[in-house]
Amino acid sequence: MNVETIGLWAGAVWKALDAAEGTLDVKGLKKATKLKEKEVYAAIGWLAREGKVNVNEAAKDVDVTLV
Repeated sequence: MNVETIGLWAGAVWKALDAAEGTLDVKGLKKATKLKEKEVYAAIGWLAREGKVNVNEAAKDVDVTLV
């Protein structure tokens, strides 16, 4: 895993969130992007660091919303 790869995953997650009108949980992101859970979390971290998403802990999952 390298920075370039994580950036690609972040792009896939951003596109999935955009297509879903802004909010998905991790389960939905895995399904939409075909990424593994650890890859989704790495992408979420990238996007959160850039200030492009908000992350909220839900009852059984984590909700991710575009800013």
